[in-house]
Amino acid sequence: MEGNKEKIVDDVGSVAEAISADDDNAAPLYQVESLCMRCTQNGITRFLLTSIPHFRKVLLSAFECPHCGERNNEVQFAGEIQPKGCHYRLEVQPGDPKLFSRQVVKSESATIKIPELDFEIPPEAQRGSLSTVEGILVRAIDGLQALQEERKKVDPQTGEAIDQFLLKLRACATGESPFTFILDDPAGNSFIENPFAPSPDPSLSIKFYDRTPEQQALLGYLVDPSQLNADAAMEETSNDVDQIRRQPHGSVGAAAGQKAIAQSNSAEIVEALFRYSAPEEVMTFPSTCGACAARCETRMFVTRIPYFQEVIVMASTCDACGYRNSELKPGGAIPDKGKRITLSVKNINDLSRDVIKSDTASVKVPELDLELASGTLGGVVTTVEGLITKISESLERVHGFTFGDSLDESKKNKWLDFKARLNKILSMTEPWTLILDDALANSFIAPATDDIKDDHQLIFEEYERSWEQNEELGLNDIDTSSADAAYNSTGVTSNENPQE
Repeated sequence: MEGNKEKIVDDVGSVAEAISADDDNAAPLYQVESLCMRCTQNGITRFLLTSIPHFRKVLLSAFECPHCGERNNEVQFAGEIQPKGCHYRLEVQPGDPKLFSRQVVKSESATIKIPELDFEIPPEAQRGSLSTVEGILVRAIDGLQALQEERKKVDPQTGEAIDQFLLKLRACATGESPFTFILDDPAGNSFIENPFAPSPDPSLSIKFYDRTPEQQALLGYLVDPSQLNADAAMEETSNDVDQIRRQPHGSVGAAAGQKAIAQSNSAEIVEALFRYSAPEEVMTFPSTCGACAARCETRMFVTRIPYFQEVIVMASTCDACGYRNSELKPGGAIPDKGKRITLSVKNINDLSRDVIKSDTASVKVPELDLELASGTLGGVVTTVEGLITKISESLERVHGFTFGDSLDESKKNKWLDFKARLNKILSMTEPWTLILDDALANSFIAPATDDIKDDHQLIFEEYERSWEQNEELGLNDIDTSSADAAYNSTGVTSNENPQE
């Protein structure tokens, strides 16, 4: 800890006040006297506020007892809670020691699960830690083994069962048995290293999800008690439907567009000006802020994008905390086929093309060997340049943790080289290819010509979804036979008994 001056303070409260007042670039090392839980003597706990490059601000704490030698450490996040929770799933196969050395950042709100053993490490069992897959398993084994001798004396049957379980857990920790390592964090501040980044990792899958009201409450947010009760929430939703207000959209509405078309002498000019049909009206209804759970309003309208489909645009603003959010959802039925869109980016004008990427679309740039799985960036409405910029920012946020001091030079050079290549394609020194693959066909890249058939740089391909894709989207479980039978029987009855 060279360059960090140690400051001795009286208690943890003083540490918190001092840290919040210090400059981030020159945060000193603090130490406070605290009780050792092993020998009940006083030891020393050291605190350091630091920032992991491109990742998060963290508060490192390390305890050491000079009397019995007890030592432990903990990492807590000093930054903000992320907008969504994260779910990491790592498939660990036997005979691959590199999987066990992957770095893992576990926040104080994260849960670790191994489904094959029906084993779960709750947030309170292992506090925030910076470790590896092997380190977390070994720590769990040590925790279970600590009081085994006393446990066998009090409850031999339970002690024997834990011995059998420890054999299975050790087999996983030593790489003898395959298992699935799941890291779920509602706060979104946990992380599992991807050594193949920015390329996809065949063993690792990442999903981001919206927190439930219960998870919001556990993270310390103020949640309306009625939201914790499903029945009350359903009743509240039914009451809110009656409160929907319809507001005219003013001069940019569809009525104004139709009037402009009627008065124009050139249909081609009007079509170019009003390529995106504006909404006739905007609906406003009550909702709940996803950040602070306060009451707010959500505005929604339906519009149609030429050469694409009908879409629903939703925007929320919270007056209490200032949180803002916008979403674009597809309208209409689920398409029978998926769609693959290929754009050859050849000049600077192609970077300003409009892009709609749904949360089910994957992104590929073959020239960079870059592939982002579906759901990585969520649903976004942007441009080609904006999409590449978001990808760069996302990779730095999620994988930039590996830029720490422990990173070897070859991996660091790989990241720096990829970053340079990512910036290079935006300077358009050479042409490149952007591919959006959407199993639900809800993504779109705008053509550069008035007629999409005249844009030879843009290729749309439809394909049959695989069984695995339908399973991931939940389409294999949809059964409409009962609804079809009811609909058909209603139609037959109506035909047999026509109104007089």
